[in-house]
Amino acid sequence: MNLVTLLPFIVLIGAMFLMTRSAKKKQQAAAQMRDHMTPGTGVRTIGGMYATVKEIGDDTVTLELAPGVHAIFAKNSIGAVLEDAEYNRIVHGIDDAEATDTPVVPDDASSLTEDPKADLTKDEDEAPKLDLGKKDEDAPKGDDEPKDGKSDGEAGAK
Repeated sequence: MNLVTLLPFIVLIGAMFLMTRSAKKKQQAAAQMRDHMTPGTGVRTIGGMYATVKEIGDDTVTLELAPGVHAIFAKNSIGAVLEDAEYNRIVHGIDDAEATDTPVVPDDASSLTEDPKADLTKDEDEAPKLDLGKKDEDAPKGDDEPKDGKSDGEAGAK
């Protein structure tokens, strides 16, 4: 037999070996993660449900979905064991990033280039009122006034 005829079979067997090896490593990592679960840790199921571990059995785990609501899941249905900070951020909305001194990035670049128009240190009651109406100096001068003295927005205007 020629080496050229055996080469496709060798490549196929090598590819199958590599695929099964990586899948086996992923399964071992998931099993190790599930073995490190302890009661009180936060988890995410493969369905996307967040819960707290209450009891751990041989093949099952009891999760507290809400205060007083318990459900029994298979251990294989646990998708991720979460750290306390991440679980609190997702479920309870408690963010540890507030404690850090990270600068606040504005939504637009105009606040970086222009002076602020209002004093942001004032309370809401002291903030200046904005006039969104058209200024008289911008209006064209002339005979644009209605003859009867009524404008378009008033009752009885034509």
